[in-house]
Amino acid sequence: MFDKHIYQQRREQLRNMMHDGIILIFGNNNAPCNYPANAYQPFRQDSAFLYYFGQKRDGLVGVLDIDNGCDMLIGDDIDIEDIVWYGSVDSVADMAQQVGVEKNAPMAKLADICNEAKQKGRKIHFLPPYRHDIKIQLMDLLGIHPSEQKEAASMELILAVVEMRSAKRPEELEELERAAEIGYRMHTTAMKLIRPGRTEKFIAGQIDGIAYSYGAMPSFGTIFSQHGEIMHGNPSMNKLEDGRLVLCDCGAETINHYCSDNTRTMPVNGKYTQRQLDIYTIVEACHDYVLEVAKPGVKYMDVHLAVCRLMTERLKELGLMRGDIDAAVEAGAHALFLPHGLGHMMGMDVHDMEGFDQRYVGFDAETQPRLDQFGTNALRMGRRLQEGFVVTDEPGIYFIPALIDDWRSRKHNEEFLCFDEIEKFKDFGGIRLEDDVLITTDGCRFIGNDIIPYHPKDVEAYMAEHGE
Repeated sequence: MFDKHIYQQRREQLRNMMHDGIILIFGNNNAPCNYPANAYQPFRQDSAFLYYFGQKRDGLVGVLDIDNGCDMLIGDDIDIEDIVWYGSVDSVADMAQQVGVEKNAPMAKLADICNEAKQKGRKIHFLPPYRHDIKIQLMDLLGIHPSEQKEAASMELILAVVEMRSAKRPEELEELERAAEIGYRMHTTAMKLIRPGRTEKFIAGQIDGIAYSYGAMPSFGTIFSQHGEIMHGNPSMNKLEDGRLVLCDCGAETINHYCSDNTRTMPVNGKYTQRQLDIYTIVEACHDYVLEVAKPGVKYMDVHLAVCRLMTERLKELGLMRGDIDAAVEAGAHALFLPHGLGHMMGMDVHDMEGFDQRYVGFDAETQPRLDQFGTNALRMGRRLQEGFVVTDEPGIYFIPALIDDWRSRKHNEEFLCFDEIEKFKDFGGIRLEDDVLITTDGCRFIGNDIIPYHPKDVEAYMAEHGE
């Protein structure tokens, strides 16, 4: 946890941003894996609860009284049976004091608080729930059916939390740097272990172990696959094959729950072929271009489109695209190769605050997502950048056989796509490069003192020097 004054200041700021009523911020409960006593491990607290109340124990709810300027931590103390199995833990009163909350109460009190607020006609603000047990609890407390809770969630609260969490403060940046350090170890471990004959599962398991060994956890399910054209390719028992590429997308979440998210694409045998370099260098150029154009005041949507134009220009030089570059991007022809956005916000969640709906996190009243075009509709971040924002920079080029066949059969964007040449790459796979970018006063920089090798010669040299 951070110093308790940080949590006090956050809660005070949140109350001051709201007009009236009470705020309910639900922590998570343990989630059973295959029977009640066998919960998924490690336990992961809700990020909004962590941000304002800091405590990691299950079964807690935070209450902020906007009108009276006070807070309360709700939860039941554990009983002797729990102590037998799990050992003693701090009382709810102790946990409240640790984060500067003066009042606490057992969980049964929450119904009384909600009933009193309803009787007095006070607003009850809550964030969109994403776990079914919390949805049931909300239904019992407020009488709102789970199917209606997303719409009933407080837009005023969502926008206030997004505003507070978007620009990262010094203590948060320190955590993000720690996450980057662990992420560096994860990715370089993969580079050391990659060799023909080893399974994807083996290397992915070693990567995840690095995160756990530093008191952290993977910030999302590790993607490690020779099928780089599959956006979320789970590691399989397939053996790595000589001559192929393998894509590694993984990150760490620190003990204080701040994340890293990086992607590298490496040659299984340690040496890129010229064909692989033809595509890789385009992705590399797009990745590095972000450092030139991303800065405060610039829309990330415009950064995304600038990268798409550069990618289209280079693919045209390679003979895979044709025609006017601006017209091709406007038509979405580039999305055959890049069917996702350039990046997303990042912080306590690897897709920061995505549970609130990306329309309110990565976009705002000025910049709305374009949902009518394949590829662009997957852009999670488009709003104007501000100092302190942390966003991912993750361009990629993918050759997805089913998508190529679909577009060719429909003659979709055929005026911009050289399908005969594209056909020759259907066995290629995909390449993605990703780093986390901090928006600074007048530009941006990658997070992390040690940048994971990604320039082709650096990757080859690292694998040659450190490979097992």
